[in-house]
Amino acid sequence: MREYTLKYGEQIISFTLVNDIKIDILHPNKELDAVEDPTDQIKKSLRAPIGCEPLKEMVLKEKPKNVVILVSDLTRPSPSHILVPPIVDELLEVGLKQDQITIVFGLGFHRKMTGQEMQKAVGKEVFEKVKCINHDVSECVFIGKTKRGTPVEVFKPVAESDFIIATGNLELHWFAGYSGGNKALLPGVCSKKTIETNHSYMLLDGAVSGKIENNPVREDIEEAGKMAKVRFIVNAVLNSKKEIVKIVSGDPILAHREGVKYIDMMYKVNIGKRYDIVIASPGGFPKDINLYQAQKGLDNAFQAVKDGGIIILVAECREGFGEKTFEEWMKKAKTPDEPLEWIKKDFCLGGHKAAGFCKVMKKARIFLCSKMDKSIVEQIFMTPFDSLQDAIDHALKEYTQKPDILLMPYANSTLPYLD
Repeated sequence: MREYTLKYGEQIISFTLVNDIKIDILHPNKELDAVEDPTDQIKKSLRAPIGCEPLKEMVLKEKPKNVVILVSDLTRPSPSHILVPPIVDELLEVGLKQDQITIVFGLGFHRKMTGQEMQKAVGKEVFEKVKCINHDVSECVFIGKTKRGTPVEVFKPVAESDFIIATGNLELHWFAGYSGGNKALLPGVCSKKTIETNHSYMLLDGAVSGKIENNPVREDIEEAGKMAKVRFIVNAVLNSKKEIVKIVSGDPILAHREGVKYIDMMYKVNIGKRYDIVIASPGGFPKDINLYQAQKGLDNAFQAVKDGGIIILVAECREGFGEKTFEEWMKKAKTPDEPLEWIKKDFCLGGHKAAGFCKVMKKARIFLCSKMDKSIVEQIFMTPFDSLQDAIDHALKEYTQKPDILLMPYANSTLPYLD
């Protein structure tokens, strides 16, 4: 017998397999170390950007009357307090006045940030120098439609600015492919209608983690960014410790794609084939604190499982569902098809997570090893288990021949793919 261990909440749990059952283990690639001096890296990237002239030269040539810097809110891990000060310094050095610069916090659907939170996000010095405002979904202006028909409605101060700089962090995103780039604009500073229309494309083919080409969500985001005239991006590539490992600046498409290479280098792993059984742990607490957070690991496991296969999701879920709308949609659905239909008609946050779960259920069965009430797990179309060993033994009985098995001990941060 061979023993394997996984993180589960704040514990380590184990299971055993007989020696003649083969199991492959999928680990992330080696993570990059943090850069020694992030501020120096940012300054260098502003002066030697990817795919365009240096920021100072662009501003000197175009002489904008006002510049907007798009900044993530506190729900994102973007190190804005490190990214933004060098950008502001560059703009001031080239002759812009403080009142010509506005920082807009891209909230999407999220709540407004307090003044104290804004100061924490960009640093006290920047906060006291330049105007900082929250995006408001109710104060957006229409600038046109994308080829897919998304009405692009942008926060008025952003739409009326002469020069837009987008900041943020780069990481895998479960239906936009990757975060970063023009995502600071859409969903960051667009209307509810624009965001919902764009996010509804998550149900289309190609809207998966780690994919840009032919990803309908990402392509729509890029088109909106071009329409709004996002001119320059500054994105940080982070490792799992949220340390900066690379700064990419410049053209919103070309610089973003360069950053994507570093994400792929760390977190995309070629698996060569799909598997009958995929055992996935998000990586323990806090990644499995609730079902909402564990969904990312499930979605990555989805990339590795065969049609009709089994995913064993090993997630403690001490806080249950973790989001009200997600819970309501899952509980009221009579079949996995219903949330997929509801999201097409009425996109809403929380509901999109329910659709994400149900999308996986259309391909594979989900065995959930958690602390959630068994009757509730059964109600939401999954098979509950208290014991990981029981879940695995049950899955093995489903196959008359030895199944192909993949173990993903860090499923939230490992993306399997096939060439």
